[in-house]
Amino acid sequence: MMTAPDASGTSLQVPVLTIDGPSGSGKGTVSRAVAERLGWHFLDSGALYRAAALAARRRGIPSDAVQELAALARDLDICFVERPGDEPEVRVDGEDVGDELRTEQVGALASAIAALPEVRAALVDRQRDFRQPPGLVADGRDMGTVIFPDAPVKVFLTASAAARAERRHKQLKQKGLDVKLADLLQEIESRDARDAARTVAPLRPAADAIVIDSTGLPVEAVVDRVLAIVASAVTAAGMPAR
Repeated sequence: MMTAPDASGTSLQVPVLTIDGPSGSGKGTVSRAVAERLGWHFLDSGALYRAAALAARRRGIPSDAVQELAALARDLDICFVERPGDEPEVRVDGEDVGDELRTEQVGALASAIAALPEVRAALVDRQRDFRQPPGLVADGRDMGTVIFPDAPVKVFLTASAAARAERRHKQLKQKGLDVKLADLLQEIESRDARDAARTVAPLRPAADAIVIDSTGLPVEAVVDRVLAIVASAVTAAGMPAR
């Protein structure tokens, strides 16, 4: 079970691979696969924001109630249960909320509250506490720029908005949900603009990140490329090979 463990001074010795990128770039799927291949822990930072958004929605807290949202983020009862070969189970207040977290409504609210400096500050330490041996693969939007700026390997995974909308549309159809592709594309483009324009931790590659465009690439090809990047950094950065 991946709860947020106690941080310690030795945590800074633990290697971190950050994989940032916009919604639908495939970073979650790739990050999970890479973490499993390396035998490292996995942090889905977006799930923390989505969980906070879901909890706020359930409690009727509006998106402009900054202090209430920050307090909610600090005190939120959330944990991840690892499931090899699948997404971690996300529990909020002891309840599995995985399906609800992936709805478009929760995603839009998560993007809105993620732009609030107070909410981001409330979740910084919780994310850093996941840095535990033997290593961590951190998936998000500011993992390499804000949360783990000292990570020895940073990847920024992107893809065209059209490709990302098509991927999301396929995922939703497989779950039996009927969503228009045009609506998804509009939402993705709006979210990209919002994430890039926010004043706190805007979506952008870290200066030392390796950018990978996954448009047209199968997942396994991207996973192999990321693993090759990690392998090339093992000796130079002192990262433990599995």
